Amino acid sequence: MNSIFVFRWYFLVLSAALLVMKFTALPVKAQVKLYNPIDLSSQKEIADTLTERDIPTGEGGFARDYTVNLKAGDQVAIDLISEDFDTMVMLIASDGSTVAENDDGPDGTTNSLLFSRINEDGQYIVRVRAFGETSGGKFNLKLTRLRAEKTEQAQ
Repeated sequence: MNSIFVFRWYFLVLSAALLVMKFTALPVKAQVKLYNPIDLSSQKEIADTLTERDIPTGEGGFARDYTVNLKAGDQVAIDLISEDFDTMVMLIASDGSTVAENDDGPDGTTNSLLFSRINEDGQYIVRVRAFGETSGGKFNLKLTRLRAEKTEQAQ
């Protein structure tokens, strides 16, 4: 008789505990890696690697973003070189619109070379990606900013 009482009490306590757990919010782990583009300074070359941990493009490949502040009137040359994948480079304005993009450079290789004139001051994104379904690999990225220098008039 005593064992039946213990069994019923145990069953009641266990049922109540499960009911409380069901209606209690359990903690969830937030995404560890947030979108955080890398700052790209003018006249600087970056050696980096494109991997599956980067931004999925939806076309089977991946992309990595870099930010750069540009001014109206700037002319930029963006050079992207890789021996591991077919490169593609995009210049994206702060509103998300594509300013310019290039797949294959003029030298007949799968490297990318992009030239663009900037119309508005702002922070731009330089997006490095693999063309098509290629996964990625090592690459070198260089942004060169060409700005007309102001000359002082003689007094």
